[in-house]
Amino acid sequence: MNSLRMFIVSDSVGETGELVAKAAISQYLNSDQNAVLKRFPYIDSIEHLQEIIKLAVAQKAFIVYTLVSQELRNYMETETAKFSVTAVDLMGPLLDALEKELDAPPLQEAGLVRKLDDDYFKKVEAIEFAVKYDDGRDPRGILMADIVLVGISRTSKTPLSQYLAHKRLKVANVPLVPEVDPPEELYHVDPKKCFGLVISPDKLNSIRKERLIALGLNDDANYAKLDRIHEEIVHFHNVVDRIGCEILDVTNRAVEETANLILSKLQK
Repeated sequence: MNSLRMFIVSDSVGETGELVAKAAISQYLNSDQNAVLKRFPYIDSIEHLQEIIKLAVAQKAFIVYTLVSQELRNYMETETAKFSVTAVDLMGPLLDALEKELDAPPLQEAGLVRKLDDDYFKKVEAIEFAVKYDDGRDPRGILMADIVLVGISRTSKTPLSQYLAHKRLKVANVPLVPEVDPPEELYHVDPKKCFGLVISPDKLNSIRKERLIALGLNDDANYAKLDRIHEEIVHFHNVVDRIGCEILDVTNRAVEETANLILSKLQK
């Protein structure tokens, strides 16, 4: 594939345009090694567009744009055609279709989806909660949480907590170690909102060895030995059996997949 230079032009952050562009590029093998994406956010004037189009001509760039202003979209369409610059309008066709369907004109106000609202503050609150009650540092969060995750080290508790926090859910996670008694609060939590995370010993052995190497330590430490891992897993099952919570195997699951599984179980 030839080298691709793509400009993402937006009257807001440009995140939507970039995500769609990356999704399309990913359909071409090895394209990520040959594609250069550059964002142009908060574009609100024809003068801005003139400069971007000139640059696109000079660099032979492909333009993807998300503009809510009809004037800016019209200018982009006309000028890119004039200079033979390939340009794709991601927002215009949908706005036009909605205008016909709803029989009402769009507001043409940029960034509305990102305005600070109650939903935004709930997300921030959930993220702060996940940080505060991460890794069992304050057991008081266990009874206040929407979701409680328990598991031995390196079972993706923290990234899963953060992912769910972006769904506006308050998550506390508790690490389980045979030498340390779990907090008493854990045995008073509603089992329906508690999930035990387990992983295959061989997979965990590999992950922990890589972790030790990344820290500049010897990979034959007790932390990564199979005997120690089996001991931790036995302790894990003893604890979650007492709680009565559901166990999820995260061995071959991405964080997003595990999160969606938890969300579907909560909805049921």
